[in-house]
Amino acid sequence: MANITAADVNKLRQETGIGMMDCKKALVEADGDFEKARDILRKKGQKVAAKRADRSSNEGRIIAKTNADRTKGYMLVMACETDFVGKGEEFVNFTDSVLDKAMAADIKTKEELLNMDCGGMTVAEKLVELTGKTGEKIECPDYLVLEAPYVEAYNHMGNHKATLVGFNKPGEKAAEAAHNVALHITAMAPVALDENAIPQDVKDRELSVGIEKTRLEMVQRAVDAALHKAGINPAHVDSDDHINSNMAKGWITEEQAELARKIKVEEAEKAAANLNEKQIQQIAQGRLVKFFKESTLKYQVLVMGSDGKESVGDYIKRMDKDLACTGFVRRQIGE
Repeated sequence: MANITAADVNKLRQETGIGMMDCKKALVEADGDFEKARDILRKKGQKVAAKRADRSSNEGRIIAKTNADRTKGYMLVMACETDFVGKGEEFVNFTDSVLDKAMAADIKTKEELLNMDCGGMTVAEKLVELTGKTGEKIECPDYLVLEAPYVEAYNHMGNHKATLVGFNKPGEKAAEAAHNVALHITAMAPVALDENAIPQDVKDRELSVGIEKTRLEMVQRAVDAALHKAGINPAHVDSDDHINSNMAKGWITEEQAELARKIKVEEAEKAAANLNEKQIQQIAQGRLVKFFKESTLKYQVLVMGSDGKESVGDYIKRMDKDLACTGFVRRQIGE
């Protein structure tokens, strides 16, 4: 058996970054062969990665950067299990180096990124190695590229949120507007640029929710009106627990409790059978319009660089009537 010295163990540790005891065990198992020892450590990382595959990785780091002429923005999301690892020097340096290499090579997709060379192995292999070293699940949930005549990148403090936003032209006004809009997107998380950019399935789901909510509200109003007419406070009988509790307090009698239960069933059935479907559709459509205003970038009230009343769309036009936001991407760790 080969004589494994402390210097050998330290050399392997320096090369791999893996703990001394694991390096010593690998060298002993490999009978002093460094190549075999490295393979053993890589396989150990694969085993750890497999064991951690179903764990949640809700910490990590997001970085957004632009190229020199501000026509392309790149965003990398790297996730781990704990903030301790996410703020560690190795994790931070690894994330920065991967994004810098991806930008230099103009990597377009996450698949290309994972296959990119990273010190003699692919990024995907490096993630497995880091998982083995840290004992935590390390993964790359997302990598995105945004192209436009002018692109702004914003990284929120702590690198847990980041935004890329594109505009239709460069210039001083575009730079100022893009910065403020990027801050807004990071804070307010719009779902799309405007209503036309929202996927139809999302619109259909929101409309369906609006219809159901409107129906329930109409039925509840009818029930409440009937309870008031019977001299019963709806708030005292809104659940069986409340009914029992309020009887014990003497706020309602047993007879009122039974009457309330009867009214709630009968009036709900009666109201549900006589709902005005046309009115429901109109109210639900109004809710959908409200959703667009609250959730799309164009209609949201700008939170930075304005008076707190101006929409993002109006702000951009005030800065330059020919200026327009062409798209954005926003990511947050743990989403």
